[in-house]
Amino acid sequence: MNVCTHTSQLIQGYEVVIGFETHAQLSTNSKIFSRASVAFGAEPNTQACAVDLALPGTLPVMNEGAVERAIRFGLAVGSQVAERSIFARKNYFYPDLPKGYQISQYEIPVVQGGAVSFYLEAGKGADATRVKKTVRLVRAHLEEDAGKSLHEDYHGMSGIDLNRAGTPLLEIVTEPDIRSSAEAVAYAKELHKIVTWIGICDGNMQEGSFRCDANVSVRKPGQPLGTRREIKNLNSFKFMQQAIDFEVRWQIERIEDGYEIEQATVLFDPDTGETRAMRSKEDAADYRYFPDPDLPPLVIGREWVERVRAAMPELPRAMTERFVRDYGLPEVDATTLTQSPSMAAYFEAVAQTCGQPKLASNWIMGEVSRRLNAEQRDMAAVPVTALQLAALITRIADGSISHNAARQVFDALWINPVITGAGHAAASGSDTAQTVAWLRLIDQIIEAKGLKQMNDSAALQAIIDEVLAANQKNIAEYRAGKDKAFNALVGQVMKASKGKADPGQVHEWLQKKLG
Repeated sequence: MNVCTHTSQLIQGYEVVIGFETHAQLSTNSKIFSRASVAFGAEPNTQACAVDLALPGTLPVMNEGAVERAIRFGLAVGSQVAERSIFARKNYFYPDLPKGYQISQYEIPVVQGGAVSFYLEAGKGADATRVKKTVRLVRAHLEEDAGKSLHEDYHGMSGIDLNRAGTPLLEIVTEPDIRSSAEAVAYAKELHKIVTWIGICDGNMQEGSFRCDANVSVRKPGQPLGTRREIKNLNSFKFMQQAIDFEVRWQIERIEDGYEIEQATVLFDPDTGETRAMRSKEDAADYRYFPDPDLPPLVIGREWVERVRAAMPELPRAMTERFVRDYGLPEVDATTLTQSPSMAAYFEAVAQTCGQPKLASNWIMGEVSRRLNAEQRDMAAVPVTALQLAALITRIADGSISHNAARQVFDALWINPVITGAGHAAASGSDTAQTVAWLRLIDQIIEAKGLKQMNDSAALQAIIDEVLAANQKNIAEYRAGKDKAFNALVGQVMKASKGKADPGQVHEWLQKKLG
């Protein structure tokens, strides 16, 4: 197996090598081989039918929606969608696996190859750069989930909940191309964005819809791959980084102390910040794979693939490139704005209405995102509509209001998006009519709050003259080369104008008067 070489920082002289296996729960309404519901949170064993329970005489029937979602993923990451793939029985005993085997794909998966690319921050401060990384995919295959063992509510015994048994999963497997915990998290976030963007998975990590297993090993540069340990069921990006960092340190310390690493499956305990061995790691031979006699080969015609391709949304990377090209945005802005379809659509609506894409980007990445994060809401719940924000940005761009004053108007819109009768009028009609109505309402708020920016040049110069006359010490310090003194003068002018002066004009006139 060829390992993609990455420039990476060595840890105590060791190179970290990580491969990922991610289980994405597919967004179907029913299970992969039965019609039982997959809704989250039901009472135990209320969503397990005869097929899920493996009762005698039952047979699995393939869920067409699960196959279509696998095709969608393959197209999104540039994979080969197999025209013919095989389901196999993966044999092992587990209390919450009623059949004694799991239906999965082994020798011929439905999705083969592909890659996931993302950007990683390198360096700090002024020297920081964004480096593109690419992680190659080995495969993505369809399989069913097992049930869940319940331990906490029982004394001396365990309960079994089979609601999850048969839930459709797409297991996405990478080559060992990842070289640090930071890269691992960046990869997982990009994969999470892809599967949620194309609508094949809701990405809810707390509910187990997106679970990652990290195969971690270390080696001296140029040496063969080391023995890996698999960290199972990482369901948060924060814990993912902590678990990998601990595991890397643990393996290096063991090797330095003269011990060999034994292949194992481990769990991460967030309370202690440590990994602990759960069982020895099985290899493929341990599962005694063989083709499932109850399921025929999965045959996917080219016309089906092309039909799915035609219905695919614009992908995040393509949209990022378009935002850079069509709106003139820096790539970092475009990448941030394409974190979700709702954010991208919101930005485009604002930018196209106000004609100020960079200002729109700044406000969405800044004020809008800050408030949403503070209130733990997502873009779908933003109370200020795109037309409202566009109207506010229009007034910033034409000099009617300063950025600081605009935040006060934004506060009013955020708290109560439809404030007056004019607001109700603005909420209906054509886009053009709504834009005009919202501009009128923004003007009313600006007037009511006394926020209109000073455009009288003579009045501004008079204020500046008064400030200069009263601040001779700052003038002397500025002329002596102290830049902070100039900023102090700007602050005094803004204070004297009650925040209504245009900061740009204040800078310009101060520089002229100070020579």
